Amino acid sequence: MKEFTKKHFQVTPLKITILIILPALVLFFCDFSFLRFMELKALDLRMVSRGALPAGPETVIAAIDEKSLTELGRWPWPRATMAALVDRLKASGVKATGFDIVFSESDKADSDSDAILAKSFTRAKNITLGYFFHLSDKDVAHLSEQKIAEHEDNIKNSRYQLVNCNEKNADDSPLPEAYAPQTNLKLFSAAAVNSGFFNIMPDSDGSLRWAPLVIKFGSNYYSSLPLSVLQQYLDWPQLSLNLAGYGTESISIGNTVIPTDESGRLLINYLGPVKTFPHFSVSDILKGRIPAEKLRNKIVLVGATAIGIYDLRVTPFGAAYPGVEIHATIIDNILHRNFLIHSGFTRFIDLCTIILAGLLIGLIIPRMKAVKGVFVALTLIGIFVAANMFLFARFNIWLNLIYPVLTMITIYLGITVYRYITEEREKKKIRGAFQYYLTASVINEMLKDPSKLKLGGDKKDLSVLFSDIRGFTTISEKLSPEELVHLLNEYLTAMTDIVFKYDGTLDKYMGDAIMAIFGAPLDQPDHARRACRTALDMMSELHRLQKKWREEGKPPLNIGIGINSGDMVVGNMGSQMRFDYTVMGDMVNLGSRLEGTNKEYGTNIIISEFTYNAVRDVMCCRELDRVRVKGKKLPVKIYELLGEKKDEDKFSEFISSFEEGLALYRASKWDEAIAAFQKTLSIKPEDAACILYIERCKNLKENPPPSPWDGVFTMTKK
Repeated sequence: MKEFTKKHFQVTPLKITILIILPALVLFFCDFSFLRFMELKALDLRMVSRGALPAGPETVIAAIDEKSLTELGRWPWPRATMAALVDRLKASGVKATGFDIVFSESDKADSDSDAILAKSFTRAKNITLGYFFHLSDKDVAHLSEQKIAEHEDNIKNSRYQLVNCNEKNADDSPLPEAYAPQTNLKLFSAAAVNSGFFNIMPDSDGSLRWAPLVIKFGSNYYSSLPLSVLQQYLDWPQLSLNLAGYGTESISIGNTVIPTDESGRLLINYLGPVKTFPHFSVSDILKGRIPAEKLRNKIVLVGATAIGIYDLRVTPFGAAYPGVEIHATIIDNILHRNFLIHSGFTRFIDLCTIILAGLLIGLIIPRMKAVKGVFVALTLIGIFVAANMFLFARFNIWLNLIYPVLTMITIYLGITVYRYITEEREKKKIRGAFQYYLTASVINEMLKDPSKLKLGGDKKDLSVLFSDIRGFTTISEKLSPEELVHLLNEYLTAMTDIVFKYDGTLDKYMGDAIMAIFGAPLDQPDHARRACRTALDMMSELHRLQKKWREEGKPPLNIGIGINSGDMVVGNMGSQMRFDYTVMGDMVNLGSRLEGTNKEYGTNIIISEFTYNAVRDVMCCRELDRVRVKGKKLPVKIYELLGEKKDEDKFSEFISSFEEGLALYRASKWDEAIAAFQKTLSIKPEDAACILYIERCKNLKENPPPSPWDGVFTMTKK
């Protein structure tokens, strides 16, 4: 069960990625309000950063602005003034005039002026009047059914002529539904050729991004002011409402299909800031300051832009955007089919993007180091944002930006936190496992790049060092347990510090013996040199300790050191419950045998020919013998390590003399060899190896070896 849990419930970067993508998809489907708000703001930013787009020449605005109020008086103006405006526009050749104003009450100052305005509408034959719907039942509590019916009759010319139900169970419930219209006076409605509502519904942040093109009232469907003005301008093509099972499928004006959401709303593609469309002051039009050619065959929308009239809206381009210019933008979008594309298909693309972008980050980041991962993550996010903005600016495609980006960021942070936690845990594990047999500097290097530590049994070229105290049993019998422990601890501490000095790995203590590894877990190309320098320093430190112990009346210790280099298996060896980092193999065993061989030759440091070949250029050594150690059939050359090459002058005569005797010994010239070794003893009296060879020569002289003789000495002891 434990293994099953470990295997199937272990946290991995891929699982983190999936566990973040799934909630992101849920939030995307649920349209989480805060993230929706962020996406809308991101849409605004894309629209603004895209820059202003040129508006078509068809639409201009007759602005009730500050200049007009200064010259013509405070708003509302007498109806006669508005009639003069209509007549002037007609005389200038305007093709369609739309009023973003509702004349719902009589002119109390002059009752005849209502008739004057109505007659101007009749003469113009190009007037589309605006009105609005009450969308709350509280706003119509004071209206009688008769009054509502009268208002409904005033707007019958703005009904959709054709309602297509493209599915059997077509659904119009998503459409905005009104309780009553607030229309123009009957004489104005009768005189105008068309009408349309100018309700605009802001998003949750108060900004206007969607324009309703249809509102349901009773059993009928009504068109908006921009759509009704455009219908008049285009010479009355048929308005069609196309319903499907989920709501509005689309709205058509003639051959132009207008993409909408299920509520019949058009996503407004704002072209730029205020005055993207030409603004002409009403006072300038009335006083003939605007040439007729600037108005001829145009759509003119009459509306307020002055701040005091309070027809200013919040849009992506500012918080004081005239409502009449929003209508102009909608007309231009439809007339030039300049629509923003945001549909069920783009939502499917958004869905795929969330998944793919998340997986991309989740698969790439774990394969990189932390610093590089930051740059790669930022680069990928930057590329995605740039591509998203390019598709918007170039092709008008609105793809979700916030969900994929937040998914990518969250996955990156999740994986980074996971890696930090696991790496810290791994570092703690490594530090705990190696602190007793690795120097702190080596541990720190491993922690910087744990990949350098390969556990589990790898074959590597290493050097192994064995040291042991000579006659330790005899010494221990002369000391009390406390004195023995103190002496041994002092010795082992000094020797271990030297191993760590050369970044060696303390494999283990075996009673009074030390085993150290060089070249693992960190790669050390000069591992043989490190091992030899360690051995030399151990002997120097031992000489210092011997002097100290003599002064303290303690028995001096002597040690033997064996070093071998070659291929060894290194890794964690043991059981699942307990294991040690160690080395194994024939080359390790040879190193152990070389340590014991010191007893035969009376030396302190013996290295194998394999170590010698690696250090011959930097270390001074004398060849001791060719031996066949216990448990090995093949002979190996062994060398005594004397010092570093820089001190070669101290050893050159001694080495040369000894090697001369060794050559004579191997040539079976016993008397000449004895003479040569005696000469060597004159250079270094009491050299145990020379004395050993003199005894061998005498024995072999009396008992000659079989011919041919290879000169190999077979060890019978470890």
